[in-house]
Amino acid sequence: MSRRRQSEKRKISPDPIYGSVDIEKFTNRLMKGGKKSIARKALYDAMEKINQSTEKSGLEVFEQAVKNATPILEVKPRRVGGATYQVPVEIRPDRRLALAHRWLITAARSRSGRSISENLSQEFIDASNGTGSAIRRREEVHRMAEANRAFAHYRW
Repeated sequence: MSRRRQSEKRKISPDPIYGSVDIEKFTNRLMKGGKKSIARKALYDAMEKINQSTEKSGLEVFEQAVKNATPILEVKPRRVGGATYQVPVEIRPDRRLALAHRWLITAARSRSGRSISENLSQEFIDASNGTGSAIRRREEVHRMAEANRAFAHYRW
């Protein structure tokens, strides 16, 4: 553990259109090379496509997608007496959100053939319906944690 003082969490201002801090965090994670305006445009285009293709609002679908993609447990390796065990641990709330955002962005980028805004909108719709790559990733992590539940007593 560090002997220095704990770093301060940066205050993130809400995004200009929806007034949501979650959307601004997602934009920051989507951004490549400091190009926030491009990331914002892609995200807002995705929201607009969701508005047109579904009867729900883009913000609703986004929040549902993030909620469905958010993991609760993960496995962490612990070394005990020469053996390494995969120990299931609960995830901190800020890390849960970070993982959900990362998995949604990775899933959208792995789709091929269309623009990032189209891929994002499709991934949000899939994730809000409980399907898609990000949801599969979350279920895979939960399955690993469930399979290694016998080692939960090594948690500290």
